[in-house]
Amino acid sequence: MEAALPFATQPILLTAAGALAVALSATKGHARLRLSRAKHKSLAGHVRMSLRVARFVPAWGYDEQRFFRADGAPDEVARQRQAGFAALSALYKERFAKTAALTKEAAQGLSDLQFTGAYRVPFQFSRIVRENLSAGSFLQSSDGVTITDCDGNRLYDLAGSYGVNLLGFDTYKRMIAEGAAQVADLGPVLGAFHPVVADNVQRLRAISGLDELSFHMSGTEAVMQAVRLARYHTRRTHAVRFCGAYHGWWGDVQPGVGNPTPADYTYTLADMSEDTLKVLATRRNIACVLVNPLQGLHPNSGAPGDNTLVDSSRKASFDKEAYGAWLRRLAEVCRKSGIALIFDEVFVGFRLARGGAAEYFGVKPDMITYGKTLGGGLPVGVLCGRHDLMKRYRDDKPVDICFARGTFNSHPYVMGAMNAFLRFLDTDEGRALYDGLDERWNARAALMNAKLAEAGLPVEVSNISTIWTVRYSQPSRYNWMLQYYLRAEGLALSWVGTGRLIFSLNYTDADFAEVVDRFVRAARKMEADGWWWSDPAVTNKMIRRGILKEMIAAWRGKAI
Repeated sequence: MEAALPFATQPILLTAAGALAVALSATKGHARLRLSRAKHKSLAGHVRMSLRVARFVPAWGYDEQRFFRADGAPDEVARQRQAGFAALSALYKERFAKTAALTKEAAQGLSDLQFTGAYRVPFQFSRIVRENLSAGSFLQSSDGVTITDCDGNRLYDLAGSYGVNLLGFDTYKRMIAEGAAQVADLGPVLGAFHPVVADNVQRLRAISGLDELSFHMSGTEAVMQAVRLARYHTRRTHAVRFCGAYHGWWGDVQPGVGNPTPADYTYTLADMSEDTLKVLATRRNIACVLVNPLQGLHPNSGAPGDNTLVDSSRKASFDKEAYGAWLRRLAEVCRKSGIALIFDEVFVGFRLARGGAAEYFGVKPDMITYGKTLGGGLPVGVLCGRHDLMKRYRDDKPVDICFARGTFNSHPYVMGAMNAFLRFLDTDEGRALYDGLDERWNARAALMNAKLAEAGLPVEVSNISTIWTVRYSQPSRYNWMLQYYLRAEGLALSWVGTGRLIFSLNYTDADFAEVVDRFVRAARKMEADGWWWSDPAVTNKMIRRGILKEMIAAWRGKAI
């Protein structure tokens, strides 16, 4: 009987095991379904699929006839556009001759210029634009709120050095000079620290409200270290980023198009989503959540650029209260789930408030990454965090470490310029910068919109403080042309064009009024040249459908 008992119980055990397997399978299936729901519905939320689609899309370009009629414009409008394009091309070749020639020469050996030159406009139009509208990428000098190119053209700067230029060129020149003088006796000695580093540490601890920090050479590196430390201390594998957010070019935080290898340990979830909060509350493999506060301007959308302006569907708006409420809920879920909340303030740090997005939205993250303007005009990355997250070794496991170093971390000249920047923030003048900052720049955006509406132009701007993007209210395939009319009127944009305008805080009311006048004048000329003609029956959806048909034709090898 003793031998028979186990045999008799086998069916029961097998039944129980089967039930358990079914339950576990159902649980896993439910978890996968929940995760799937939390991902953004677009391709940007499904990185493997986006990579497959990117590899499927063929290249095709328009000839001169199609270039001016991509939207089915009648002959008289096409001729109007062609004449306007020819006049603009002649102006560019005369006004920007030296700068364009130097850019063409350098591009032969500089892959960065090859990339940015090819991706200023939708690729179907790119060849003809590159041949006719090159203003070049070299500058000779800067002063006030203007830059001067190699031809002597003085232009108002709306590029903001990709976010570095918060205080104005002259201020950063002074900070770099002050910093260099402060560390000159030590010079480029690396490995050991100049005494100025100790002062920087104390000032950054006070500003961030966090315990410790580490210095890096770029914002991308600071993000890499933040994610690595979060994984090390939580003993979890996965990072969460939000759809559309940018955190540098490291593969784990850029898992879709642009990274040849899918990041299997990164979830790309929807911003401002209840499904996302459910995933964070229930999954046990998530080490950290990365937040780029700039996404409050365009949640779940990638960084806008004119090369993606295939129609007029670009959306942007900012609701500080709504986005702040989301961040507070997110922080609470992360705290309860043991997930490190990382604010990536490489771009917006010190631009929204002295204490950054944490102060601006009233949320305290576990870690913060800084960069851009913090370097006083020189390249830098900084990670601030809680003591328990910043420690790189375990007291009880001496070989279990989290390694991170860089030869140029804490470079004396960078630290000196940073110190000049941080000391400025602590002056009365520095603190006063943030008094009424939102009100001032929101009023300026409203003024711009009022002037554009008064002129009857299909253009609007949206902003989060001094960071702006341009929106278009009428379906069109040619909105990207505006960047070239703006340049002709003496307004300098970055290579992403009207997708992002970044103002420095030293813009006076008179400076800004001049920018508004030039902006409106450029848009009027673009309208007069016929680029905003449209068939009233055409919608953005119809434009995208037409491009899809062109893509299929190109894929099949048929003429467009």
